[in-house]
Amino acid sequence: MSRERGGKPKAGGRLRGGAGPAGEVPGSLRDGIAEILRQRTARRADRPGFRQAAVLLPLYQDEAGPHLVLTKRTDLVPTHKGEISFPGGGFEEADGDLLGTALREAHEEIGLQPKDVEIVGTLDDTATVTSRHVVRPFVGFVPHPYAYRLDPFEIERLIHLPIATLLCGAPFREEIWERDGRPVSVFFTDYDGDTVWGLTARILKQFVEVVGTPLRERGLLSSGGAPGEGDR
Repeated sequence: MSRERGGKPKAGGRLRGGAGPAGEVPGSLRDGIAEILRQRTARRADRPGFRQAAVLLPLYQDEAGPHLVLTKRTDLVPTHKGEISFPGGGFEEADGDLLGTALREAHEEIGLQPKDVEIVGTLDDTATVTSRHVVRPFVGFVPHPYAYRLDPFEIERLIHLPIATLLCGAPFREEIWERDGRPVSVFFTDYDGDTVWGLTARILKQFVEVVGTPLRERGLLSSGGAPGEGDR
C-alpha cells in the first residue's frame, strides 16, 4: 500500500481478452490460463467489518517459462516490513472497483502502467484476520522485459518467481500457529534466499492449485517450466 495516493490510473487491462499489450506471450499459454480461470467460479467472501483490498499477480513469459513478479517491501513501511508480497492494497472510492485498486497500487508501487496489463481472471477472495482485509487477487499478463519504477519508500526490489519451482515436489510447508486461541495454518515457500509466507503464500498456493497444475496436465507447461508441446 502506498503512502501517497495519486489520481486513479486508467484501468487499461481487459478481462480475458485476446491479443493485447502483452501480445508477445504465446497465445495458447495465455489463452490456457484465461480458460482455466473462466471455467471456474471464483469464491467471493463477505466479511462484515473487513476492508476490501486487491492484489495483482503480474505474469510474464520468457525463454525459461512463465514467471510471477513479487515485491520485497522495505523496512521503512509501517507494516509488513521486509516481507514478500504482490503489488496491492486497500480499496478506495476513487478506484471505482477492486480491479482499479489492483492496477492503481501496481502503478504506485512498481511503476506498472495499467494499459500494459492484460487481465485474464481472478482467484478466490482471501481473508486475512490479522489486518482484517478481504483480498481479491487479479491475474494479468505484463510485457517482458519491462522498465519497472519502484517506489523507494515501499519496495526494495522485485522477485521474478518461475512457476516451475512451484510445481516441483512439495514447495509449500505448513506450520500450525495459534491465533485467538484457535489453530491456524500458515504456509511458507522459499525461493533464491527469500521466504514467502502468510497471505502471499496462500495466494501463491491457490494459483498453483487452480492454474499451474491444470496447465501442466494440458501440456501447456512442462515440469521444467518451459512451454509444452501445445505452446510451440
